[in-house]
Amino acid sequence: MRCPFCGAEETAVKDSRPAEERNAVRRRRNCNMCGGRFTTFERVQLREIMVIKRDGKRTVFEREKILRAVKLALRKRPVNADEIEQLVSGIVRQVESGGENEINSRAIGDMVMQALKRVDPVGYVRYASVYRDFTDPGDFANFIEENALEDKVEE
Repeated sequence: MRCPFCGAEETAVKDSRPAEERNAVRRRRNCNMCGGRFTTFERVQLREIMVIKRDGKRTVFEREKILRAVKLALRKRPVNADEIEQLVSGIVRQVESGGENEINSRAIGDMVMQALKRVDPVGYVRYASVYRDFTDPGDFANFIEENALEDKVEE
């Protein structure tokens, strides 16, 4: 594994342990050249899944993109890192267990929305504002009102 600090090819694994409900391995590493310490995660990838974007382009499904979006939505919210990892892992499992080699970006966005709705209502609205491309404050009010009505109907 290449060192992210100095680019050296030789790093040593100092500690390994299961992570994400035993679906990944967390490795603590040290660089032999600069002494830098960093963590890597090893996960099973069953197949390469392609994401079909709104414009029709196809890109490789990346867990990190979902993680970045969720972290941004939950920034400064009372949700800890483990909860975020579990949320993202759940979405990735849903995508991978779908059995398809391609998935629409809208389907992934909907999965993220549903997961955020269960975890943090503010994060849910933040994510929705980007995902649904809100353009003015009224969009926030309309979205919140629609969701309040949906919640009452579900009860």
